[in-house]
Amino acid sequence: MDTLLFLFGEGKDLNPLQTALRAVVVFAIGLALVRLSGRRSFGQRAPFDFVVAVLLGATLSRAIVGASPVVATVSASLALVAMHRLLGWACVRLPKLERLIAGREREVYRDGRFHQDQMDAALLTTADIHESVRQTLGSRTLDDVEAAILERNGQVSLIRKRR
Repeated sequence: MDTLLFLFGEGKDLNPLQTALRAVVVFAIGLALVRLSGRRSFGQRAPFDFVVAVLLGATLSRAIVGASPVVATVSASLALVAMHRLLGWACVRLPKLERLIAGREREVYRDGRFHQDQMDAALLTTADIHESVRQTLGSRTLDDVEAAILERNGQVSLIRKRR
């Protein structure tokens, strides 16, 4: 026990070696928790996925700097991951819950017309749409765009016109 206390320290009075060792251990725990959480956490990036990612990082950081006991911090992190998995599971089975938690896509442009009501609801500007066209299609105009859809993850998908 004295060896663990020497290596990892206790409380907020940690030396650089203890902080570094804690960081290595917390990194391994965090990686295991992200793997346990599943592909959603950092793959799809719906709003509730971002919340889990931010909270997980903030919670685990407390163990590194000694602001909270390690076991309590890991327990809280495990609870966050379990809640994320449970909500993900429920969203697969309950479409209304999925829409409430993850939101829905919005068609913000079609056939030469911007849908201002949808853009206002999403706090999106025409400049945002033009930026997506430049980045995705390499074009300065919307001439080749049939539709633009703001996806649930915040990205704008562009549908090309059929020729």
